[in-house]
Formats: sequence, C-alpha cells, structure tokens
Amino acid sequence: MYPVKHRYFILHKPYNMVSQFVSPDKVVLLSDLGHHFPEGTHAIGRLDNHSEGLLILTTNKNVTRLLFQSKQPHKRTYLVQVKNEVQDSSLNALREGVTIKVKQGADYTTNYCEVEIITRPAQLQFNQTEIKPHLPHTWLRFTITEGKFHQVRKMVKAIGHRCSRLIRVSIEDLCLDELPPGEIKEISETDFFNKLNIEDWQ
Repeated sequence: MYPVKHRYFILHKPYNMVSQFVSPDKVVLLSDLGHHFPEGTHAIGRLDNHSEGLLILTTNKNVTRLLFQSKQPHKRTYLVQVKNEVQDSSLNALREGVTIKVKQGADYTTNYCEVEIITRPAQLQFNQTEIKPHLPHTWLRFTITEGKFHQVRKMVKAIGHRCSRLIRVSIEDLCLDELPPGEIKEISETDFFNKLNIEDWQ
C-alpha cells in the first residue's frame, strides 16, 4: 500500500475571513474562495478574522505538532499598524517582554522578541481598518517565537497602543512575498518543510 501523498498550500488570507471551512455563524469562510482543495485540507496556525496574511493549508495532520508543538521555536513575522507614535522606551519594553493576559485571565510575560519601526510597505493594499496617513500612527515589524492567543495585539495594548492592522508575512522562511489577498499557491512537500526549517518530518 502506497503512503498518502499530502498537499501543501499557502494563502494570503484577506481581512474579514475566518480560518475555517465551515461555521455555524454567518461569516466569510475559506470555502468561499472557490478553490477546489482536496478532502482533509485544514488551516495551520489560524489567523482571526480581523488579521491578514500568510495562512498555511494542508492535508497533513502532523504539521501542527511539528511546527508549533516542538521544542524548537519557530519564528513568525508580522507587520503591525498601531495608533499614535511608538516611543523607543516602548519598543525596548516589547523586546524585553511585557505582561499580557492568557487563558483563565492568568498573567504571562512574553519572551524576548524582535521589533522595529518601519515605513508602510508600498505593496500593501489599503483596507477599512487602516489609519489614514495624516493621523498619528506607527508601523512595526514584529518577529516572535510564541503563539499565545492574540499575542501581538495584546503586546501593543500592554504598551498603551491599539492595533489597527495586523498582517502575518512569514513563518520561518516560508514567506507571503507578493501573493495578493485571496490568492493561493501550492508548494511541494520538500520545499514546505525546508522553508519551515523542520528536519524530522519524514
């Protein structure tokens, strides 16, 4: 009997779409993209409906364990727009770790992360959540190795800012690049695991 051949996709998840194929609620679903995914396809490392960017889809049920439940931390990078100007002292606080609320309201101090102020990426399309250019705001590039629920949004809230837009652009070396919102790209199994820096997948 031949082993099952799994398939791997990346999606530029648009704003106001949930990372699910079915839901009892009236929401925009992955199935609304109109793409013919193979049976058993599911999302890995979900993004909430207000977040955008890189979403992994696969038929391989082992990916979550290999990527997010392994001892080896894996980097996720986000572009984040926040209201008002972020000061250097706040950047340093983010890097060193801030206290956020996690499950059951417990306090959690985030690990060291990489964060810097950037200019607005020219290739980004505007959406309704983005702060108008003439109003005070800051664009940040975040790289974290943790995946607490709404972690980046909670981190910027901890330094007194509100997250207006959040876009995941990469997980390890698997990048969104110039894939437009709503578009899907299939990649090979070898390329998929190599770019995610997962060595023990076979």
